[in-house]
Amino acid sequence: MTASLPKSQTVSPPANSNKRERTGEDYPVTPIPFNQVTLQDHFWLPRLKTQKERTLPFALEKTERAVENLRRCGNFLKGRGGELPFLHRFVTSDLYKIMEGAAYLLLIEDDPVLEEKMDAIFAVIAEAQQEDGYLYVSHICGIATPDAEMGMKPYEHVIHSHELYNVGHLYEAAAAYFQATGKSNGLAIAEKSARHVNRVIFEGDPNYNEGKPVNQAPGHQEIEIGLCKLYQVTGEKLYLEMAQRFLDIRGVTFTLDPDGKGVMSPEYAQQHAPVADQERAVGHSVRAAYMYAGMADVGAMAHIDRYDDALDRIWKNMVDTKMHITGGLGAIHGIEGFGPEYDLPNKDAYNETCAAIANVFFNHRLFLHHRDAQYFDVAEVALLNNSLAGVNMDGDRFFYVNPLEADGIRLFNHGNAGRAPWFDCACCPSNIARIMPQVSGYMYAATDSELYCLLYGSNQTEINLAQGQVKVIQISDYPFDGKIQLTLHPETPQDFTVKLRIPTWAQDQFVPGALYKYIGEPAAPWTLTVNGKAVESSVEKGFVSLSATWTDGDIIELNLPMPLRYSVCDPQVTANCDRIAVSRGPLVYCAEETDNQGLVQRFVLPEALSTGAASYENFTEGKLNGMVKATIPVEEVSEDSLQKSTMTLVPYFAWNNRGNGSMNVWFPRTKALAEAALAEASFDREKYGKVVASSCGDGDSVEALTDGRKPQNARDTTLPRWSSAPQVEGPHTVTLKFPNTQKVESLGVYWAEDGGDLAVPEAWTMEALVDGSWKPFKLYVTDFFGVDKDMYVVVHPSEDLICAGLRLTITPEPGKSVGLLDLDLMVN
Repeated sequence: MTASLPKSQTVSPPANSNKRERTGEDYPVTPIPFNQVTLQDHFWLPRLKTQKERTLPFALEKTERAVENLRRCGNFLKGRGGELPFLHRFVTSDLYKIMEGAAYLLLIEDDPVLEEKMDAIFAVIAEAQQEDGYLYVSHICGIATPDAEMGMKPYEHVIHSHELYNVGHLYEAAAAYFQATGKSNGLAIAEKSARHVNRVIFEGDPNYNEGKPVNQAPGHQEIEIGLCKLYQVTGEKLYLEMAQRFLDIRGVTFTLDPDGKGVMSPEYAQQHAPVADQERAVGHSVRAAYMYAGMADVGAMAHIDRYDDALDRIWKNMVDTKMHITGGLGAIHGIEGFGPEYDLPNKDAYNETCAAIANVFFNHRLFLHHRDAQYFDVAEVALLNNSLAGVNMDGDRFFYVNPLEADGIRLFNHGNAGRAPWFDCACCPSNIARIMPQVSGYMYAATDSELYCLLYGSNQTEINLAQGQVKVIQISDYPFDGKIQLTLHPETPQDFTVKLRIPTWAQDQFVPGALYKYIGEPAAPWTLTVNGKAVESSVEKGFVSLSATWTDGDIIELNLPMPLRYSVCDPQVTANCDRIAVSRGPLVYCAEETDNQGLVQRFVLPEALSTGAASYENFTEGKLNGMVKATIPVEEVSEDSLQKSTMTLVPYFAWNNRGNGSMNVWFPRTKALAEAALAEASFDREKYGKVVASSCGDGDSVEALTDGRKPQNARDTTLPRWSSAPQVEGPHTVTLKFPNTQKVESLGVYWAEDGGDLAVPEAWTMEALVDGSWKPFKLYVTDFFGVDKDMYVVVHPSEDLICAGLRLTITPEPGKSVGLLDLDLMVN
């Protein structure tokens, strides 16, 4: 991918559509599309190239299984025979998100090979769609099972089936591909699906639900955004009306399925109240933030304000009580969502990458609605910290979970102590694949007479204002340097206003909201010049406004000083009491073991040292080449005393690019806190209790499963193991009897194999010892009893589980024995 100007393409709606002319604008201020902004910087442009060259091909390869499932579904519908699809609720959604990202790349740069691949996939999807528009592999092919949380027939279990979630992502992919190529092959599938959904959900279709309207909102929001995208590219008002109806029935028509299976609570899917009446950010954070973005879209496009008060209340609740300093949302494991106010753990934080990306979507829309930079300040922090942390510098390893502390051992990332190549539930990598190409679309927005400068970085664009076109050239090394230069080239002298964002981080706190505030000396004030002359201007709604008759070559220079700043947290967040976080510009900084020769939990940062001089240096090689690292004076725990020392910090988004190790964001002010963290980082053998197995091979030992040693791969011969060898008859059991009842958060299992008679199992299940009886271990909704190798397979309980033991029942492959290298038990 080159840095040349992108193609600019205007396409009309499909010729066979009966669309109506739309009137009015969607939002009061219009974002400049990403394909009309050419990146020329050293920060985003390399990532865009990595996205095109590494992440997209890698992601398409990983989702080929979803394409194959659709292909088998098509064969089934066409009567061709062959193998049936595998059972899954949402694997196609990952494919659709990656296709959306691919379409955005095609908008930026022509790629006939990629376009041909996209056409081929859309052809497969078209064959997998029923003639009436229904598109859900498991029900079409009749492979659903009673415990698969999708119901036994279409739309029977929309609270968890993901039927509507999947097609919502399809609508977004189809709309993006139409915008990129002008082709309506994806739109034909999407519109056929949308009309079907409207009949079944809202009107009644004799072939579904006994002809009665289903009239239920999906458990996982997304279709609302997808329908708005369809409306934007087709002008078909039905789709906007559907999006509004899905919002307006949420919390109104919700009922549990007869057995209540898999349903955690109405709040989990924001079904506890009508959306316009909701007060707080609750439940699953990705579902919630997608819904909030959909509410903003529908409100803007339908020109209604009924959701505004709710969105304002929810946003304030979020930024005042429930958002990590990295912009992360959904701190709580188990529900992947919002906990009580001020419940913001660090080492145990969930902060799903998808939730941070949804936070960007939501807050960007709120800025477009309110024209207030505080919303974009939140979007920027979420984008540059939590979202960007979700993918490594090579574009092929990912975080699903984003804690603010790690010890290098704990398997916080769905079976990994660091980044993972993929996940069984791959929503996060596929979300990364679609947001990265859109980043340049966050840089500018405009009205007829105003140019908003939002996200800074070297780029150029051409923007049409009321009096004519204006070419803008921006030069900046943001986010590592706060010097921004804008050169304006209007076709003729023009009157308009340039509005430059003065971020919250450049003022009195790092991010909007009541949670975090700076301590220590204030930074030097920002400065502004026009054609070399200093300009004084007040900040209103986060912007300075420069109104003038602009002529060709006028230069605006903004300087946002970027010293290290130190933040403390609202004392109601107990996890951060007596702790300090460090930031520079819009970036949260962390300490990583690889730069600090040992566990970073040993460092203490008293407030007195938080004003100490910092030194800065650029990485000149390796994975972090070009990034700014900082070194600050600290104290460290050494035996029983504190010794003066220094600590090196790197941007949070860049951690775990150089191997697994300890990491920390919130540094203790006291020796006692540091010592407690060091103790917690040590391995606790006692929590496993007594371990027994139904069989054990010669030379093997069940004690190997609880020795704290972590395997490198399934054939790691440097570690002891447990196996059933040479016994092949199963099933086999491995039982943990705890010393006391304890709350189980998760269990990770690491399968052993040797390429011969020892192989990963055919299947396994687990039970929990509750009140003296063994009861089935009920899995969290996105978990599986998986048999992947070379990684920890981690399972979580569907609800709070307090028990006295766990029992694994393992069924081997025919003629094979089974083995384990390690068990990783997390308890509270």
